[in-house]
Amino acid sequence: MRSSNLPMMRKYSDDQVRINGVAGILFTIFILIGSGGTVWMAITNAALWLVISFPIVMTLIALYLMFALKIANQWEKAVILRLGKFQGLLGPGMFWIIPIVDNVAMWIDHRVMVTPFSAEKTLTKDTVPVDVDAVLFWMVWDAEKAALEVEDYKMAIAWAAQTALREVIGKMDLADILVGRAKMDADLQKIIDERTTPWGITVQSVEIRDVVIPQDLEDTMSRQAQAERERQARVILGESEKQIAASFSEASKAYVNNPTALHLRAMNMLFEGLKEKGAMVIVPSSAVDTMNLGGMSGLVSLAKTIPIEE
Repeated sequence: MRSSNLPMMRKYSDDQVRINGVAGILFTIFILIGSGGTVWMAITNAALWLVISFPIVMTLIALYLMFALKIANQWEKAVILRLGKFQGLLGPGMFWIIPIVDNVAMWIDHRVMVTPFSAEKTLTKDTVPVDVDAVLFWMVWDAEKAALEVEDYKMAIAWAAQTALREVIGKMDLADILVGRAKMDADLQKIIDERTTPWGITVQSVEIRDVVIPQDLEDTMSRQAQAERERQARVILGESEKQIAASFSEASKAYVNNPTALHLRAMNMLFEGLKEKGAMVIVPSSAVDTMNLGGMSGLVSLAKTIPIEE
């Protein structure tokens, strides 16, 4: 019986082996398919993450470059504050900052700046109200002080210049202001420079453009100038008369003992007067009697009436 069942048992074992082999192969195939799907899903998820995250990353990089990259002109300095504290000066050219942490607090211009200023209705030392216009040339030599020592250095220097101008006007007479502008410019430059040096600003020059005085005072000064010129003209005329009198006195010595020369001089004077004007009025005086102008005038008139042919 054992011998008869042996082939059947072998056959059953072979079939079982085949079934198990096929099942193993199928299981292996299922395992491979499952693992391959997992790998594929992982690859697909990674690619999808890259596709989604790439624009985000590029946007973040662009935002960083936009806020971190700064450019200063050749004449500029950038004042950098890091978390509210002074970090340093950057520029000119391209430089980088840390967004949110760093802050460009101010841009400082190192070129020569021009600030016009004026003082209206300011009393001089001799109590004359004047309007004075001036212009100030200055520049920043220390950007750190200009940013940290004063709130608005441009406004501060304009007010400092105006107050200094009023102070200088109050110490000078009107005549000194009108004549001594160079001295006034020097005094203004010195006063303003002393006030702005702690702010890192230096004053190069100050120039007075115009001084306006009241119209009534201007008319009075014009009349005074005219009177002064007339006085000088009269003085010059008096000096000329004095010199002429001295010359006549010297010339009269030649006629003292020479009556003939005196008569010839009288005749010449009479002839010149009649030749130019055609008529002459002779007032009786000792000079007329001395030079016998009456008789000679009659002879000259008679000579003019006689024709040349006769």
